Amino acid sequence: MKLSIIIPAHNEEHRLPPMLEAYAVYFQEKYGNEAELIVVPNFCEDRTAEVARAFAERFPNLKVLDDPGYVGKGGAVVLGAQAAEGDLIGFVDADGATSPEAFDDLAEKISVDGCIIASRWLKESKMSPKQPLSRRVASRCFNLMVRVMFGLRVTDTQCGAKVFRREVLQQVMRNMGVTNWAFDVDMLFQVKRLGASIREVPTIWNDVAGSKIQVCRSSVQMFVAMVRLRMFYSPLRFMIPLISRAVGMISPYRKR
Repeated sequence: MKLSIIIPAHNEEHRLPPMLEAYAVYFQEKYGNEAELIVVPNFCEDRTAEVARAFAERFPNLKVLDDPGYVGKGGAVVLGAQAAEGDLIGFVDADGATSPEAFDDLAEKISVDGCIIASRWLKESKMSPKQPLSRRVASRCFNLMVRVMFGLRVTDTQCGAKVFRREVLQQVMRNMGVTNWAFDVDMLFQVKRLGASIREVPTIWNDVAGSKIQVCRSSVQMFVAMVRLRMFYSPLRFMIPLISRAVGMISPYRKR
């Protein structure tokens, strides 16, 4: 099989249907049995899993891995990757911000790279509508942290569209230390440590209404997650339980 596309989904019963319709039709028509979609509902309190299973009945190239527990977005990606059969394995957000054509562009351009990622911040990229100033500032501050703390010279670690060569992703998953907010950074950091190349390409990204992200709260979560990840690869690793408790106190899925 050529391509596996993992779609982690948390409470996406409304935004998931049009996204799955577009992806299932596009990749089935272009790749047939050589592409698969793997939806991984995670810690959902709505009908996300039921919606995904309904699509699986219509499209033979789509399957659902329903994990009712909380493993985080990164954990959902790992679960999907373990079930994936493709030579190329990627993941994309369930909101439909990345069109199937834009995601397919990654698979077409990966060449000999270990990993290829979409970037919303390259000159040729197009974002519609333009993100609010608060989100743009938070994104650029986070990217600066990534560059300083991990030496990753990329413009957009957090764009939810990435494709890996199977052999590279398998090694990455064996070494990953986190599955929360910083898991994208951890994955790319592992690719760098393996000596595999990371390629960034411009993308077309359409903001879809319905995001549950709160900029201030998310910024704190991401900062704490980044500190924890940096500690994981340092002599201060013994302090991780303390950081983990701090992350748990502000978890986006924590019930109140």
